[in-house]
Amino acid sequence: MNPNIKLSQIFVQGLADSGLTDVVICPGSRSTPLTLVFDAHPDIQTHLCLDERSGAFFALGMALATTRPVAIVCTSGTAAANFFPAIIEANMSQVPLLVLTADRPPELRHSGANQTIDQVKMFGDHVLWAVDMPLPDTAMPEVAWRNVATTAGRAYATANGLRNGAVHCNFPFRKPLQPEADGLNWQLATDNFQLSIQAVPTCKLNPAQEDQLTHWFAKYDRGIIVCGPNCPQGEFVAQLEQFACSAGYLIFADPISGVRFNSENPNLVVGGYETWLAGGREPAFAEPEIVIRFGAVPTSKWLNDYLGKIEPEVRLHVRESGVWADDGHLTTDFWQVNEAVFCESAVAMLTQSRKKSGWAKQVQEWEAAGWDAVEREMESADFDAAYVWDMVNQLPECNLMIGNSLPVRHLDAFGKPSSGAIRPFGNRGASGIDGVVSTACGIAAAEPDKPAVLVIGDVSFYHDMNGLLAARELPNLTIVLFNNNSGSIFRRLPISKFGEPFEKHFLTAHDLDFSHTAQLYSLVHMRFSDRPAFGDGLAQALESKQPHLLEIMTDGAEDELARKQLIQRVLAL
Repeated sequence: MNPNIKLSQIFVQGLADSGLTDVVICPGSRSTPLTLVFDAHPDIQTHLCLDERSGAFFALGMALATTRPVAIVCTSGTAAANFFPAIIEANMSQVPLLVLTADRPPELRHSGANQTIDQVKMFGDHVLWAVDMPLPDTAMPEVAWRNVATTAGRAYATANGLRNGAVHCNFPFRKPLQPEADGLNWQLATDNFQLSIQAVPTCKLNPAQEDQLTHWFAKYDRGIIVCGPNCPQGEFVAQLEQFACSAGYLIFADPISGVRFNSENPNLVVGGYETWLAGGREPAFAEPEIVIRFGAVPTSKWLNDYLGKIEPEVRLHVRESGVWADDGHLTTDFWQVNEAVFCESAVAMLTQSRKKSGWAKQVQEWEAAGWDAVEREMESADFDAAYVWDMVNQLPECNLMIGNSLPVRHLDAFGKPSSGAIRPFGNRGASGIDGVVSTACGIAAAEPDKPAVLVIGDVSFYHDMNGLLAARELPNLTIVLFNNNSGSIFRRLPISKFGEPFEKHFLTAHDLDFSHTAQLYSLVHMRFSDRPAFGDGLAQALESKQPHLLEIMTDGAEDELARKQLIQRVLAL
């Protein structure tokens, strides 16, 4: 048997035994052994992406939606380098990826050989583990073959551990790369190579932490719970709400925390802070005495500003992964505890007779007044964020991928908490605009029976048009594109006052007609310039069985002026 094929079979079977179900294949010659073996495996689904950068973000999207590792395969050379942006995002957002790169054999490295670069540990500290796999050879001892099997299991477990992320396995292959006449003989290759790695145990509270919580709950009535991006899902949301209700605390929920739009009790959730704290406004209620945080740093500029100015007695961050997320360095206590277990334990400590102050009601009244004012303003508003307001109110149960720059900020400011079933996603680890389309495609592919909606700006869309090759195969995907012909996020920055240099180097008008893009990739294209027509078009797209591109034409300068005026009117009430 070709040793390249045998090694690939042992490794792939090890991944399958660990739980791998999906792999993204980017075509190339040197990766032939891995590609053929993955394609032949009965329990692993392959997804083809021609572009490596797009393919890696596609895998990232699938891993986000499934919360399980997804593998990505490429050939040697710069193909692997194109994985880098998605690997950075996976590292920052703690998304499990298995990065499998084919490489030239050692004798061709540093020799000037074609399509050969230094791939050993090429992703540096952005991966949790990097392994240069052994060069396949028929003379390898049995322990070397066992090493291949155990490396597969360890790679999967590492990517899927307490701190999720990417693992890089680099595979040097000598020619011939294709199977011999005996083909892909699984039984012969994988006999006696099995490894079972048990799931990582849940981190629980220790007695000292339980005593500390009991003390805090007895002492502090005024408390807020801040849920940033990438909070845990599943049972955590329900446990969190029980904790908040029992403690009399309120949940300040980021738009992509998974808490704001999936609440059994929206009254516990605060989401209007980006508007009613705008400009550094001081709220009428007293400062909280304790702040408990989950997830990453919030998206909101004004919430972060408020959290930086207040002086609570306790700032507790609970994060089972142990990854620090406090750019203000204000945390007083950091606990590496499972978030759902923390909430469940906290509920048990809080008695039904706990006396609650009227402070939470004051915050809720402030929040309700803010949303009432926004709702009145939105009745006649006609700017880009008003479409986001409409979408949050119109979308059915769906996966929502929100783009960076303006879209996520509009969702933050105008996405009212609800008991709907919108599951939000965003690449907020590194907050880049690259790969957003491909990430949305991966999310849509992971749950093909569930509507998937991408909201994206025109510059981000342009950055990842290659991702649309996958979009045409996803009938459940609807792309909502805000086209203001510019990078209008820069209108919010001081550079916007610098006239011609600002126009030339920051707004960067592209003058592209995206209807041609839709035609090229077989997407149903609709163009809108008013909210009622868009609402009808969105409903039509969601009911159809075709991928849609809904393009909203706006004016960036007018949009920003309208947003500022709306917020000033809300703050004046």
